[in-house]
Amino acid sequence: MQFHLNGFRAGDPDVSEAVEVADRPGQPRQQPGGIPEEVDVLIVGCGPAGLALAAQLAVFPDIKTRIVEQKPGPLLVGQADGVACRTMEMFHAYGFGERVLREAYWVNETTFWNPSETNPQKISRSRRIQDTEDGLSEFPHVILNQARVHDFFLDIMRQSPSQLEPDYARRVVGLSIDASERNGGASHPVTVTLELIDAEHADLGPEGQIETIKARYVVGCDGARSSVRRALGRVLHGDSGNQAWGVMDVLAVTNFPDVRLKSVIHSAHEGSVLIIPREGGYMVRLYIELGKLNENERVSSKNITTDHLIAAAQRIIRPYTMEVKEIAWWSVYEIAQGLCDKFDDVPVDEEASRLPHVFIAGDACHTHSPKAGQGMNVSMRDSFNLGWKLASVLRGRSAPVVLHTYSAERQAVAKELIDFDREFSKMFSASPTISSDSDGDAVDPAGFQKYFMQHGRYTAGTLTRYRPSLISADPTHQHLARGLIIGMRFHSAPVIRLADAKPVHLGHTVKADGRWRLFAFSGAEDPAGSSSGIRALCSFLSDSADSPLRQYTPPGADFDSVIDVRAVLQQAHRDLALETMPAFLMPRKGRYGLCDYEKMFCPDLKPDQNIFDMRGIDRDNGCMVVVRPDQHVAHVLPLTAYAELTAFFANFMTQRD
Repeated sequence: MQFHLNGFRAGDPDVSEAVEVADRPGQPRQQPGGIPEEVDVLIVGCGPAGLALAAQLAVFPDIKTRIVEQKPGPLLVGQADGVACRTMEMFHAYGFGERVLREAYWVNETTFWNPSETNPQKISRSRRIQDTEDGLSEFPHVILNQARVHDFFLDIMRQSPSQLEPDYARRVVGLSIDASERNGGASHPVTVTLELIDAEHADLGPEGQIETIKARYVVGCDGARSSVRRALGRVLHGDSGNQAWGVMDVLAVTNFPDVRLKSVIHSAHEGSVLIIPREGGYMVRLYIELGKLNENERVSSKNITTDHLIAAAQRIIRPYTMEVKEIAWWSVYEIAQGLCDKFDDVPVDEEASRLPHVFIAGDACHTHSPKAGQGMNVSMRDSFNLGWKLASVLRGRSAPVVLHTYSAERQAVAKELIDFDREFSKMFSASPTISSDSDGDAVDPAGFQKYFMQHGRYTAGTLTRYRPSLISADPTHQHLARGLIIGMRFHSAPVIRLADAKPVHLGHTVKADGRWRLFAFSGAEDPAGSSSGIRALCSFLSDSADSPLRQYTPPGADFDSVIDVRAVLQQAHRDLALETMPAFLMPRKGRYGLCDYEKMFCPDLKPDQNIFDMRGIDRDNGCMVVVRPDQHVAHVLPLTAYAELTAFFANFMTQRD
């Protein structure tokens, strides 16, 4: 990481200095007490979607952000727990990936258990597989209590220049949008009414007190019963699987041999269990099948207790035993899938004439079963998609039309998830075929295992691909970087940093800071040569009036503050002289004009580690790869395609002041 740019400062470099606000000199951005009358962004809900969005916006002290939550304080015990590989990549961009890796359980292998061929009343292991395929990501699939994920986001918010803290014990009781906003008439077109609902917060006012706040944008991250969604008139469309499940985090004594491995267990007649080992080495989560529900029956009417859950698990894992010593958390639920047709306040037929000002994310706009481990992951990636777009519009970097892409991109992803979850849940809940007279809905165990393996990339979160749009180009030049697919996440690879010979991952340069990245992969020639493609590109970006950097970087700002350019050269790092490289790739920054030495990289020449081979980069000609602030590839272009590069950014960026 880089720090000390604007002067030496002792202490934890992750903790940013508070940034003063123009109308409150000498004071940090957020003041204790009541809600301000006006904000730029109001986030409703402190779940994973809300906190991921708040943490991203907190980076920008010039954006006035507040986040409200009706609960009296932060989450203390877990709900969701699976963290996919793609989400780990996102966590690293936020700056707390290493903390998650240190605490979490790593899912290395998955075992499958089915009725024994010799005695179907008992289970036996049928297969053991690697959980995540090699090369899919530099990060593993891990398990960590959702409350700890919340803690990490809250730390990022507190340590940010905005020093953002949630406002708890507030419930949304009203939301309206000024009709004049459709023509740009209102600067803060959304009015939200909040009710103080916790008497313990007497310092904030009496219980029942009403607060009114006006916002430029509101984002509802307030769960499946979202007040924001209801205010928009949006509805979750879907159906129930009529299947009841229980979930428990337990400390238990058992002779089941795979209790510290992710295990999928199908019994002959007693149902199914999914075992997920938890962090800390002792606790384990059990997802326990409880049977079919009748039409219109609710799981709450069955009066299920923890004794019911324990007994069901004990029956399913026979001949093995399990003695539960303590239950840290438990719940019961019914499988259901739901999806909104739009994730913002603009009707489809009004998109050409109206801009969105209210958005929904996470469970507020899509719900599904927890066994595929996608709920928390997809919800946070909703926010990762939306956050940088809001920031770029509010800071005058992008035209507001870019906000339409949020619903278009994320609703398509959610629909794919619902379709996958419906099939996965059906197969998981079905009885295994153990004889020719098995139930017609029974599933062949081998077929389920094959389905599980085939969809590993999907559950890892690495298959998401955004369609062409203002911010995701057509794949005209995709052949220049076959392994960096336009619309998909930038698939990182190891490189060696030229200036200090440090082995790093190239994708780790894409932080959650709202900046675009342009990776320039050199051709076969010497990059120091006067006619090299890299040098010519640097000259264009530095000097041409058509350069996106010159057009969109604000006066006085560092030249990489909007578009961050990095070069990846083909030569070994010891074969290049730093002082012969283009000066553009060693920019002077900050108040002292210090040199940034972290813009140039070389391949790691160990076997099978060369980024040019791993990601299918055209070695003869090189290429440019444009990456969005949310780590998705936006464009692939020849090194000489200056006009196309300029035209791409002109689609949505706004000229500097």
